[in-house]
Amino acid sequence: MEQLNQINLPKVDSTNTFVRDMLDSGGVLPGITIVTADEQTAGRGQTGNSWESEKGKNIIFSLLCHPDFIVPPKQFILSQCMALAVQHVLSKHITDAGKEDVVSIKWPNDIYVGDKKICGTLIECDLMGKSISNCIIGTGINVNQMVFVSDAPNPVSLKQIIGADSDCDAMIREVVDLFCEYYGLAREGKGDEVVDKYMEHLYRKTGFHRYSDVRGEFMAEIAGIEPTGHLLLRFDNGNVVRYEFKEVSFILNR
Repeated sequence: MEQLNQINLPKVDSTNTFVRDMLDSGGVLPGITIVTADEQTAGRGQTGNSWESEKGKNIIFSLLCHPDFIVPPKQFILSQCMALAVQHVLSKHITDAGKEDVVSIKWPNDIYVGDKKICGTLIECDLMGKSISNCIIGTGINVNQMVFVSDAPNPVSLKQIIGADSDCDAMIREVVDLFCEYYGLAREGKGDEVVDKYMEHLYRKTGFHRYSDVRGEFMAEIAGIEPTGHLLLRFDNGNVVRYEFKEVSFILNR
């Protein structure tokens, strides 16, 4: 079991930036470090997007680990570990509230309830030779926020779904405990179990759906996801195309 360290901040620009500054100043902690914040003033999403979070209403945290047992081409397993942990916890809370909404993982690591986004994750890895020295996983989960004012197209919160407040601190502990379980499987060489569970809960895992790339909109089905994290889409003519993150967009149901 990894040693767990926790740092709680009332306010920060970005928990990922806080962890990065800590690393740059030589403040490396062994095991796994969790940095949480009540308020984040400059939360970051993928490729420079911002992450909206009302003060004290949601889960904001960054997890620092040192997965030197993972080679860089297979670092996507870390994204899968966190996505699965969040998916499981949210699904449990929704089910326990008597709701039947489906919680899934939208490639690469967003968490969706139906066609709405409830969680986003930003991952940054430092490489050292043929291994990963540090991995920062920044995650934001919409928990008790009821009104979203940003231009994000499809946000939703747990409270909007179940109609009640949830304990953010308790949920963070649940997510971290599950992440450690999946992370432990990867460390033990059982990453295939993580991948199988990830694929089981994948958004649009079956059937043809609408996507778009630089050439425009098209219909395709998910043919697989490579260990590198690349998405494989199969067109209706049988051709399979390999996409990196941000090379393809999911066209949501209108």
